[in-house]
Amino acid sequence: MKKIICSALLISGMVTGTYAQKFFTNKGTTQFYSSTPVEDIKATNKQTSALLNTDDKSLVCVMENTKFIFPKSLMQEHFNENYMESTKYPKSTFTGTYDQKIDASVNGKYNVTVSGKLSIHGVLKSVSMPATIEVKNGQIIGHCVFKVKTKDYNIKIPTLVVAKVAEDIQVTIDFIATKM
Repeated sequence: MKKIICSALLISGMVTGTYAQKFFTNKGTTQFYSSTPVEDIKATNKQTSALLNTDDKSLVCVMENTKFIFPKSLMQEHFNENYMESTKYPKSTFTGTYDQKIDASVNGKYNVTVSGKLSIHGVLKSVSMPATIEVKNGQIIGHCVFKVKTKDYNIKIPTLVVAKVAEDIQVTIDFIATKM
């Protein structure tokens, strides 16, 4: 009897795994933008990983902080060494869920709310934000824009440059994920 139950559980696990709707990319884009009267700062990371599961409505995004590219190399150096302390905190992550069921077999666009835990600079915070998820020709296209307060994540801005860095940083994440 134990063998029959174990076999049934194993087979059901394989069947469920076969139909899992997981989509992945490691070529997503994360941008951040800081705007002040003194200076605008923009950086882009084109190596953001995203994993979206349409079965359990989960979403994970991971980016290496050192992969952000700035227009000036000195900005990039200050970002990694002074603000983000990228050696100590190499990655920023989001782990959460979205609030609607998505049919990955049918093209369509969904306005969703994404909720979960955002980890930046070693600080983990609960967040909730609007996003769009689009199914297009078998791929998942994700888009989200939100604000991050530097003080909420213990990112210290030196007094000398405080006028150049906004307190609220706009973050934009875009990805096109394919079925695993």
